[in-house]
Amino acid sequence: MPCPCGRRAAYAHCCGALHKAFEAGQGLTAATPEALMRSRYSAFVLDLRDYLLASWHASTRPAELEAPEPGLKWLGLDVKRAAMPDADHGSVEFVARSKLGGRAHRLHEVSRFVRENGEWFYLDGELSGDLKN
Repeated sequence: MPCPCGRRAAYAHCCGALHKAFEAGQGLTAATPEALMRSRYSAFVLDLRDYLLASWHASTRPAELEAPEPGLKWLGLDVKRAAMPDADHGSVEFVARSKLGGRAHRLHEVSRFVRENGEWFYLDGELSGDLKN
């Protein structure tokens, strides 16, 4: 199966490898903020809420995530840019497209990431531009 994150790799060799490592108790193994962001998008597509919560920084993590709305379909991810101002901080600008109830939606966000003890975590994000098409 192709990876939901949009890379030209099979899921098993892309985000699936990160999800599998987490499920095996190996922690969060994403090498960069962009890799973590892509794996989080794939986790949203596949409804892997445990991975999403674990990859969310403890200081901003919600107590739980609700199940996706019935009929939600993720349509694609477009990474606009990724930056690392230093070895332990990064940001990724992306657009994620979805469809629900016959209406198309766009989530344009600049996400911030932090690395602690060798693991990358999603810290927070700032919405940008049009949210819906």
